[in-house]
Amino acid sequence: MQKFILFTFSLFLLINSEAQKQIVKADGKKMETRSIDELVSKLMEGGEVTGLGISVINDNKPVFAKTYGYKNKATKEFNDTSTAFYAASLAKSLFAVMVMQLVEAGKLNLDKPLYTYLPKPIPEYDDYKDLVNDSRWKLITARHCLAHTTGFPNWREFNPNENNKLEFFFTPGERYAYSGEGIYLLQLVVETITGKKLETLAQEKIFQPFGMYRTSFLWQPSFENNFAVGHNTNEDTLKKDKRIRASAAGSMETTLADYTKFLAALLKGKGINDKSRKEMFTKQIGIYNKHQFPSLNTDTTSQNFAIDLGYGLGWGLFKTPYGKAYFKEGHGNGWQHYTVSIPDKKFSLLIMSNSANGESIFKELIEAIGGISFPWEWESYTPYRETVKLPDEVLQQYVGNYEGKLNGTITLVDGMLKIESKTVNLPKTNIYPTNDHHFFLKIMETEMDFVKGADGKVDKILMNDEGEHYELKKVKPVVPTEAKPKKKGKS
Repeated sequence: MQKFILFTFSLFLLINSEAQKQIVKADGKKMETRSIDELVSKLMEGGEVTGLGISVINDNKPVFAKTYGYKNKATKEFNDTSTAFYAASLAKSLFAVMVMQLVEAGKLNLDKPLYTYLPKPIPEYDDYKDLVNDSRWKLITARHCLAHTTGFPNWREFNPNENNKLEFFFTPGERYAYSGEGIYLLQLVVETITGKKLETLAQEKIFQPFGMYRTSFLWQPSFENNFAVGHNTNEDTLKKDKRIRASAAGSMETTLADYTKFLAALLKGKGINDKSRKEMFTKQIGIYNKHQFPSLNTDTTSQNFAIDLGYGLGWGLFKTPYGKAYFKEGHGNGWQHYTVSIPDKKFSLLIMSNSANGESIFKELIEAIGGISFPWEWESYTPYRETVKLPDEVLQQYVGNYEGKLNGTITLVDGMLKIESKTVNLPKTNIYPTNDHHFFLKIMETEMDFVKGADGKVDKILMNDEGEHYELKKVKPVVPTEAKPKKKGKS
């Protein structure tokens, strides 16, 4: 604990010293830290990003680490660099380093079929019984798992056949398709080889050696005093998952400060030797699909040929004018992260967000603070759209019930229009104005134009719902009439 306090205090002094008023981007240009603050403030407001953390590594050392916004908007509590964040898939790259340590120790061969390390055939394990009639399970190696070429869906619940089964969609090694299932299978093998659970192994090999004292694959009581919750696109708080089952594919909690330590250690050459590092950051498979998700899409593009987009072992890879970059994303319900490092420049940038709107500002952040372009379209990081602020008296005219292909109700809550529809199970969801009559939804590709009738009052909405066009008529409220007293008649 004393080592942790000293390290954290030293990191605080380093990144907050009067001398440290600027960072150096990957392109060699300098940026004032106050400019980072101004940029982040502008983007977070425009993109409705509830909480964010950013760190920068120069010369293999952390020089900037700062958090912004709320760890819990409902309680008005703010993030700090020791706030526990759900790391999502940032865990996979850390796990890859642990795997390479086993390779160095001669306990694991990247190209030896995984089933040979297990005491029984893979389909005899409960989680893999779906594979019993497909012998391609005998082909899967650690290399396939780390390079996302197993042939599995990302998760069985995302199986495009909608059967919730784990099955092969191509022969292992054939092409790239991101898969958490592959990482989870490799975890089973790693725990079998070492005779240790993932959390124990991670503490011994990564967390303790790198000084990551607030990082764990399992929820820890020590997180209770300072943890963030996720926020949805409406900036509502989401329930915190306190995971009690360790998963190398994504159960890890960490902090901005801790994961920055991991990135810095990797840049410095710690954790694994040069041979392992070279192997890990060598392209194992090229990536040619238009978007990373859905992971089993087969559409292709030449758009990323110039940057040689591909995957190494646990990390994505692409070329920049300043050297090869390795990157990793993290994405969960209310959590969105991205990190990119360029070893030749001894540079790394980490962005962590506890907001479902976080990715909408990643393009601007990475280009401005990193000084590089990156495959944001492949990542499906759609930049946020500019909106306007309309007074309540303007918004009020749109409030009401609408009927058509779907029935919807529009209400005004705290200066924001919200639409809900029981017809399509749409809960109250924000709609955003681009002018005084055109609105859009963030959660789907839906555009809405409010149209006025001859009387100057809104009478319908023209909808462009993911390419389908239809209209909703505004239902005029029924004005109750005063009941007339009945005349008394003869009985």
